[in-house]
Amino acid sequence: MAESRERKRRAGGRAGNTRRTSSDVISQAPWCVPINTDRPTEPLDEAGVEAIHNGAMRILEEIGIEFLNAEAIGLFKKLGAKVDGTNVRLDRDFVMEMVAKAPSEFTITPRNPDRQITIGGRNIVFGNVSSPPNYMDLTTGKVPGTREQSQTLLKLTQYFNCIHFAGGYPVEPVDVHASVRHLDMLYDKLTISDKVMHAYSLGKERVEDVMEMVKIAGGLSEEEFQSRPHMYTNINSTSPLKHDEPMIDGCLRLVRRGQAVFITPFTLAGAMAPVTMSGAVAQSIAEALAAIALFQWVAPGCACVLGTFTSNVDMKSGAPAFGTPEYIRATQMTGQMARFYGLPLRSSGSCAANVPDGQAMWETTASLWAAIQSGTNTVYHAAGWLEGGLIASPEKFVMDCEVIGQMIRYFDPALTATTSDDIAVDAIGEVGGEGHFFGIQHTQDRYETAFYQPFLSDWRNYEGWDIAGGIWTAERAHHLWKEIVNNFEEPPMDIAIRDELADFVARRKSEGGAPTDF
Repeated sequence: MAESRERKRRAGGRAGNTRRTSSDVISQAPWCVPINTDRPTEPLDEAGVEAIHNGAMRILEEIGIEFLNAEAIGLFKKLGAKVDGTNVRLDRDFVMEMVAKAPSEFTITPRNPDRQITIGGRNIVFGNVSSPPNYMDLTTGKVPGTREQSQTLLKLTQYFNCIHFAGGYPVEPVDVHASVRHLDMLYDKLTISDKVMHAYSLGKERVEDVMEMVKIAGGLSEEEFQSRPHMYTNINSTSPLKHDEPMIDGCLRLVRRGQAVFITPFTLAGAMAPVTMSGAVAQSIAEALAAIALFQWVAPGCACVLGTFTSNVDMKSGAPAFGTPEYIRATQMTGQMARFYGLPLRSSGSCAANVPDGQAMWETTASLWAAIQSGTNTVYHAAGWLEGGLIASPEKFVMDCEVIGQMIRYFDPALTATTSDDIAVDAIGEVGGEGHFFGIQHTQDRYETAFYQPFLSDWRNYEGWDIAGGIWTAERAHHLWKEIVNNFEEPPMDIAIRDELADFVARRKSEGGAPTDF
């Protein structure tokens, strides 16, 4: 145990203290887990909450959810649910009894314990883009993802203090065979970053391998690993009304070993859910609660998060849309329902734009503000997402981090402090009706930290901007991400742990990795 603690101590530096070195490209606020101090936006009245709850319960009781997983079907039969083939119907009293067992707040502790994040309460954390098959920057254009490009995005994930966790692969590295992709990618994630990690629930080998690698990276015994969450998975139901084989399997493996699961139905109103937003939300709630009830029955008190990915489609083309008024309202309504059930909430920073332009930013900003207004605790895809999740972009990543940084600053209690120094009557009296506040001591004592300082925005007037080269935002972001990546320094990791990780990867590769033919 002492050796394990010592290895853990050496696994990473103090995340709470921003490391100031010559390679720092921008000045950024130190790492912190923001507290959302705003009162959530609640568009539903009490009757509306009850109506959506009742609709979700009727779906579970009268229509049922398809579980395409033999173990889950066996478990549902054992607990006395109504099972017809793969269709499972659940009594509302049972569902509510199980959901009540889930914690409203929990922590996830990565290999560097100073990067621990708390999920739930008023906490809000932001994660990187996850799982696009394609990569695009201003030099390459849109191309299939590679391991090198994924490493680039992981470096940005680690570098920016406003990004708190690493989701799935930031771009799918199609140049690495699917049987061993998870091994190479988790090695990269665990060495390039010391933030919270994710496992895809895509077959038992992948989930078991990732759990073992997270254990190794943290210097953890099995007992220590199971004592609290050190990682998580996120699954999507196959809307409408289905949970598939590998995702349920992966979640069952994780909750049995004390790890966290996020259940996020992907309900697009008008296509995979009713065209009405309240109907889409009710369906989404039913799909999520069916899985959460199962996991709580198997592992009472396991860490579960209710996810929302409810948006709408373009009724002209069928294409998904994000950052829309409908998306915002659905996220806010799901936030109300999450609080009704006492569950943490996950939403996303998403857009449908194809390039890092104005549309990309107004849609993503709308999605991010929806997260804040809804009381979201975990924001997936907060930085780097384009084309409805089909493209990962480093320029967009940097642009999004500017917005997230502003939002984190928005939560700073200093902005709403009301001490006598903050009200500043003496300073106002010193200036009086003439002069200005630039030179007085009250300003001089505070000018460096008084306001958010952008690292990407250009606040010069047009003439100053034009003389400096007239560089548009995406191009500035392009130069900045390259400078960050070129000067990137990996977080410290004990050499023995790194070697153990490498040996594990080599051994599992020699054993064939994970099967890809079914």
